[in-house]
Amino acid sequence: MCIAVPGKVIEINESTAKVDFSGNKVDVNIGLVKPEVGQYVLVHAGCAIEVMDKEKAEELIEIFSELET
Repeated sequence: MCIAVPGKVIEINESTAKVDFSGNKVDVNIGLVKPEVGQYVLVHAGCAIEVMDKEKAEELIEIFSELET
């Protein structure tokens, strides 16, 4: 099963963005969405599929954090 994970956009370079996933910074394809630096995106298989509301993203991040422990 695959899941999508929220992360914060910290840099944009044309069709990719550097996204911060709780300290892990990953290059993500943003061809499907148009995020701005500081916004959260939902990422699946290396592609941003949705620009997310900050509160919703932080709630999902907290849930994933709890599942890790």
